[in-house]
Amino acid sequence: MKTQVVIIGAGPSGLLLGQLLNKQGIENIILERVTPEYVLGRIRAGVLEQGFADLMRKAGVGERMDREGEVHDGFEIAYNGKRVRINLNELTDGDTVIVYGQTEVTRDLMDARVKSGQYSVYEARNVQPHDLTEEHPYVTYEKDGETFRIDCDYIAGCDGFYGVSRKSIPAECLKEYERVYPGGWLGVLAETPPVNPELVYVCHDRGFALCSMRSKTRSRYYIQVGSADKVEQWSDEAFWDELKRRLPEELAAKLITGKSIEKSIAPMRSFVVEPMQYGKLFLLGDAAHIVPPTGAKGLNTAASDVYTLSSILEKVYGEGRSDLASKYSEICLRRVWDGERFSWWMSNMLHKFEDTSEFERKIYNSELEFFLNTESGRKVLAQQYVGLPYDAIE
Repeated sequence: MKTQVVIIGAGPSGLLLGQLLNKQGIENIILERVTPEYVLGRIRAGVLEQGFADLMRKAGVGERMDREGEVHDGFEIAYNGKRVRINLNELTDGDTVIVYGQTEVTRDLMDARVKSGQYSVYEARNVQPHDLTEEHPYVTYEKDGETFRIDCDYIAGCDGFYGVSRKSIPAECLKEYERVYPGGWLGVLAETPPVNPELVYVCHDRGFALCSMRSKTRSRYYIQVGSADKVEQWSDEAFWDELKRRLPEELAAKLITGKSIEKSIAPMRSFVVEPMQYGKLFLLGDAAHIVPPTGAKGLNTAASDVYTLSSILEKVYGEGRSDLASKYSEICLRRVWDGERFSWWMSNMLHKFEDTSEFERKIYNSELEFFLNTESGRKVLAQQYVGLPYDAIE
């Protein structure tokens, strides 16, 4: 087989990239290790920045998002018994975010790919990129006992932190930066109406909490738990009781509880690898960087990678600008580090980490006071939350 771009990974990054490339007339094949059902079963965040929502529309898959997604022009931070609302619309140039589950994003992209007739291979085993520094790399994989080869011009690694793409790059060519936080987020998905129409981030002496949602009838809640905690230790009743202890009284009184649909613990990690490319292989999303979930930058930072690569390839194939390919990592990392800094900063301000000194805690409390109680501080929060503009590809 032969194509222009091989995309490894059929999560939202790989599917969105494939859809954008298809709109530009650039041939691509997606290889995925697991089944479509498994991909859709991954429960992830669902706060989409303005830029991500615009990319979905550009890809022609924004209709259901615009119809069913919840447009939010603000969010709240609760601390010391107070609730402060950050008005995104007023503090930015009218920007908002959309609450629309990652599962739904993925479903829309999968449906669009099937309708367009683009080629995808699910349950592709032993996927391996080859000749990454040569003019024409290729990818091999196994399916139903046979080995296949796809010759291509470029390879996009959208296969996550544990995928093969980053592992295919010689270790001496990469530098990794990492911060592993003590503890994680215990999350519960329930068929209950959200306690608040907008997200509420809670800083409490017992630990962080977050009130989120997937729709008007489905809620997503999180509480910070320790490093040794296991999901099995937390019954639904114990979760709801602890959540109520951390919420402001007026929210705790309104909270409607119910049986959990899904319950899991998400670890907290900051991770970046440099550079984000090696020869004809580009790394996107979790393959190159991970952020703690505070501030909802994971999927959105991946979307900026997709924007950058799709824009570069459009010029490579449409204008013969092959020189732009070597600029991918440099362009992406500027926005990646901005997202990393914001997530790290929000996490430290709102969480009670075991390794935080009393001095650092006082500093973070002082920062929280400043950023919530001054207009300039709230403006910075709002601008970072809705996402900075994507870099133009010249």
